[in-house]
Amino acid sequence: MTLVRIPIACELFKQWQRARGGREDAAIRPFSRGWEDLLEDGGIVSAVERGDAERDVRTLQGEGWLELKSVRGRPHFIARVVIPLDQEGRWKAAFGFTPPSDEEGRRIREYSWQPPLAFLREARIGLPFEDLRRLDEFLANDGSACVQVPIKERSLQIFGDEKRLDMLADSVLFREGRLSLAQLGYEVVAEPLGWKRGPTAANTGPVIVLENAATWHSYDRWNQASPQFSGVIYGGGNRFVEAVGFLNEIFRELGGPRRVLYFGDLDSAGLRIPRRASERALRLSLPQIEPHVWSYQALLRFNAADAVVEEDDDVSDADLAWIGDLAESIRPLLASGRRLPQEHIGWEYLRRVSGLFPSNGPS
Repeated sequence: MTLVRIPIACELFKQWQRARGGREDAAIRPFSRGWEDLLEDGGIVSAVERGDAERDVRTLQGEGWLELKSVRGRPHFIARVVIPLDQEGRWKAAFGFTPPSDEEGRRIREYSWQPPLAFLREARIGLPFEDLRRLDEFLANDGSACVQVPIKERSLQIFGDEKRLDMLADSVLFREGRLSLAQLGYEVVAEPLGWKRGPTAANTGPVIVLENAATWHSYDRWNQASPQFSGVIYGGGNRFVEAVGFLNEIFRELGGPRRVLYFGDLDSAGLRIPRRASERALRLSLPQIEPHVWSYQALLRFNAADAVVEEDDDVSDADLAWIGDLAESIRPLLASGRRLPQEHIGWEYLRRVSGLFPSNGPS
């Protein structure tokens, strides 16, 4: 396999490089990363991407590149990905990584850097001189007049590789007081979210995010008939975590920020997604992601016979805490290995009960 063409391998090596790429002493313990964290950090969020990533790491495990640790008691679920110590050299070779030599260190110390990179003469960066020289050349020729562009476009311009700047963005180069995003004129572009504007009567209302496509369609249809939400947004499962920054674009269209409600499946992933999205939203100075309590209460009215038996990974206390007072009602359901798909609250259900809501709708 060609590792540089495998997204999950690129993300894993980027994190290895950030953690260990500049160290001179040999590591004692193998480098590892939690599976869900690795997927989230790499922006691998859609069901198709996650399926591809799992297939790729299992293939890499079979070829000896890495080891996979399973969730306790659930051998089919991945908990952590590990790069064995005796395979680190193989990974370095696959990505063309060579720690800076003494000669490279001397060149870095003696080079006449542009002012934003002057710190390189004193700092230990652990990055190749050629990468740094290309950054310096960009700053000399284009830096002062550059316009804001997506990170991959800027990366291709500087390095001839649209992914290289992604790998460097989390390195020591960009620590506080060093190189900044503004100096290179790039932005990390949020993946777009599909959405529909609500009726005029709901202009000042919250927006709602739905995990799955069928429920998004039914809630939009319901919202047109019974105005409650200023926007109905398709979250697309795990991709919502990475795409949450796109809420800024939706708010601009709607005339300003507002509450963001969420409704998804009642299973571990269905709770993990909005919890992580909410954490990311707060880091981006966006409103927190709140549970749409009415929808979850309606879903919980379906009994055990309506629940789907599906071996799932364990739900965490943090994920349950996101849903607030409903957590203790949901915990036994998930502990029994069952889940409730949000599609139970479909168009026929919504049409049947829509006359029961107060004029301002459920929240």
